[in-house]
Amino acid sequence: MRAVVLSGPNQFAPAEIEKPQIGPDEILLEMKAAAICGTDMRILTGKKTKGVRYPSVIGHEFCGVIAEVGADVKGYEVGEKVAVANVIPCHHCSSCLRGRTNACLDRKAIGYEFDGGFEEYIRIPAICIENGNVVKLPEHMSYQAGALIEPLSCCIRGLKNAGTGFNDDVLIVGAGPIGLFHLQLSKIAGARKVIVSEPNEQRRKVALELGADLVVDPTKEELPAIVNRETNGQGMDVIVMAIGVPALVNSTLKLCKRGGTVNLFAGFAGTGESTIEVNTIHYNEINVNGSTAYKLEDYLAAAEMIKSGKIDADKIVTHRFKIEDFQKAYDVCVAGTGLKVIIEP
Repeated sequence: MRAVVLSGPNQFAPAEIEKPQIGPDEILLEMKAAAICGTDMRILTGKKTKGVRYPSVIGHEFCGVIAEVGADVKGYEVGEKVAVANVIPCHHCSSCLRGRTNACLDRKAIGYEFDGGFEEYIRIPAICIENGNVVKLPEHMSYQAGALIEPLSCCIRGLKNAGTGFNDDVLIVGAGPIGLFHLQLSKIAGARKVIVSEPNEQRRKVALELGADLVVDPTKEELPAIVNRETNGQGMDVIVMAIGVPALVNSTLKLCKRGGTVNLFAGFAGTGESTIEVNTIHYNEINVNGSTAYKLEDYLAAAEMIKSGKIDADKIVTHRFKIEDFQKAYDVCVAGTGLKVIIEP
């Protein structure tokens, strides 16, 4: 079968590999859509190496059809459309025992310990099935939307950490796929006003189409002045940084209301180090937090929100490429000319 094999940092290419053989307690999934994530790009370029195997197949946002079911697997049948939550917590570490399964200290994940979505057939291990991570999807949901359940679930975890609620003024920094999901979720949560800061014109246009109350080009407009005007000088209740640029953290903190929250959602470039004026946090009692992965409850909620049409996932997909054209897909991601890029078999 064909797969994109990662042999090392900046060493990846389509190749012929053996089709996985499943055990009696496993499932073989025929991949129909796999999305490229910002984390995938960091892995491909060698900026993220923790947990990454060489050689391996990465990709953790995917959806497909069950091709084979192990003899001991119950509740699943060949031909069913499913998406798979790739993160598998251990349930016994200190984080899991405190309810933070998303921050499991010994978690396993498809796309890391197990080969991921950029291949024609994916072996779904027993521990993934036993944990309830294989989620059945209705026929009306597109495969690409099924693949995007995973990033939406991460955003739901971020929204819960940020505490976005009724009548909040929300600023989202960055209108990539993650920022656009945060936009939609903020509106659902009851935000009074959602401002999106994004230099890319096409992304600002999509943000408006998805319900942003105001979009700002920070390269041409004064974002602090706009925030001051739109909030009567109070600042934003919630700010979500959906772009991982350390240099923007300090200026973003200054846009937050006293007692407000800044969620550093994105994975930040390099070491992630940033110079900040801590007195901004201290005297304004700003809550600063992060967000990692998702809990299974977030994944199931994300699936339901896409099923019901409350979240438009298809709107975020701009490009599709076959496995053989993975380099072209990669180049689109590097150039930033699209939003979500989908790999198909």
